[in-house]
Amino acid sequence: MAKDRTGLMTAREAAKYLRVSMFTLSRIESNGGLAPYRTPGGHRRYSLRMLNEYLNNSRRSSRR
Repeated sequence: MAKDRTGLMTAREAAKYLRVSMFTLSRIESNGGLAPYRTPGGHRRYSLRMLNEYLNNSRRSSRR
């Protein structure tokens, strides 16, 4: 997976990592599941830690 110098992933890379579509990634953000960093140009960036926390939280809530 290609990462830039800061270690952040693009939206496409994050969607691929989570195994969801770009549309689903946007819905997750709209529902408050993720809050990506924004570049000065408005592009979304995600840290691996952020994505793993989302996965862990979603697994916990699905077990209830």
